[in-house]
Amino acid sequence: MAKTFDKLAYKSKDEFLYGYSPNPVKTKNGLVIGGGDVYPEINFTLPPMNINESTMPEVRKQYTMIINGVLKRAKELHAPGIAVELELLPPMTLNPKWGIEVHKLVRDAMFEYEAKYGLKSVMRITPNDTREILRPPFLRRGEPWENMLKTFEGCAKDGADFLAIESTGGKEIDDDALVNADLRKVIFSLGVLGVRDMRYLWGNIVKIADETGSIASGDTACGFGNTAMILAERGFIPRMFAAVVRTVTVERSLVAYEMGAVGPSKDCAYEGPYMKAMAGVPIAMEGKSSACAHLTSVGNVSQAVADLWSNESVQNVKLLSDMAPVVSMEQLIYDCRLMNEAKNDGHESMLKLRNWLSDSDSRLDPQAYVLRPDVVYDISSEIIKEKDAFLRTKKAAEVTIEKLRNAISNKELKVEKKEERWLDIMESQLDDIPDDEEKFWNEIKDEIEPGKFRPEEYGLK
Repeated sequence: MAKTFDKLAYKSKDEFLYGYSPNPVKTKNGLVIGGGDVYPEINFTLPPMNINESTMPEVRKQYTMIINGVLKRAKELHAPGIAVELELLPPMTLNPKWGIEVHKLVRDAMFEYEAKYGLKSVMRITPNDTREILRPPFLRRGEPWENMLKTFEGCAKDGADFLAIESTGGKEIDDDALVNADLRKVIFSLGVLGVRDMRYLWGNIVKIADETGSIASGDTACGFGNTAMILAERGFIPRMFAAVVRTVTVERSLVAYEMGAVGPSKDCAYEGPYMKAMAGVPIAMEGKSSACAHLTSVGNVSQAVADLWSNESVQNVKLLSDMAPVVSMEQLIYDCRLMNEAKNDGHESMLKLRNWLSDSDSRLDPQAYVLRPDVVYDISSEIIKEKDAFLRTKKAAEVTIEKLRNAISNKELKVEKKEERWLDIMESQLDDIPDDEEKFWNEIKDEIEPGKFRPEEYGLK
């Protein structure tokens, strides 16, 4: 039975800190995420290359080099524990044998380092959401769906601690909605389509976790919120619009926890602080350390309530000092060491560091402002009052627009005039959205290009 989160997991904003979660997650080897210490989560990928039967020997060689390099550096820097995320590339999910083989290779190296040197490590496996290869996608049937589940199951049986995914249900509508800054269709894609897909998808992932003894960790609205963030960074859409899209993703991602996931959330889920506030789960975050993968304006504030701190992803290419994943491993360890040292100095030091991280970014960009812990806390407290997922999605936009307007008025946020006017535009778009999901569907379906998506894959008629 699905859970319902109807009140915040924290009693005050001062308790809403990095490293601590009301519902920490303990792994088989005793590593606790959300129990006080922040751990680095390293994420890596291959250099540009084709993946097929003939290149698999080189693929294995690359992953062997990567994992041994990062584990060696973690040992040398006395890391008390690390997390490793293996994001499988599409061919490795379409062909489960390859994905499971690569996972086992990496996981076995981690087991060996723990046995030999006492370096505790945990594995997050993230199969690719290959359902979107065909447009419009089949979300609940077909070979990509079946092979994705086989990949989850095979990796879980071989020792994956956490099961995660960057799911894409609703993206076939959201992509155009973002480019056109169409908030109505963004809300439809996330609050209607995304929510429905997440319920079905995560029901299946949680089942696999229960059957294999692994942990259903969480999802990410990367394909939605982060796409908006990158488009805004490049000047294609307003930053104000991207900030509102970020909070609109919240209920869609919360569904994973309603269905039984327990965290830690995935690193590129910048909506993670909202998950932590409402579900009390530990979260992985990324920011300044993810510049190797993408540029953002939220480099410090995203660290403020993290329980795992990630680099997003980096290719295995040579830098002056060493291979790029090894460099990222070092950077993450030092970031976490500082956070944990502040924790050891006491609650007041943690609060100061959290607030410095927040204040250094939040005045300069609306996308950073909506990630401030106090703002997350306030917006979450309003979202959670709504009992319906669709209404929560709509409420997120309403409250965020109000928060941003007040922040500008109180001189807590600097934005250009052309950005500020988007608050009125988005407010007007929201006024055209009814409070009834079925009524909204009946209104908007005539606005969507025929053949753009398959309503039946979302349980819509």
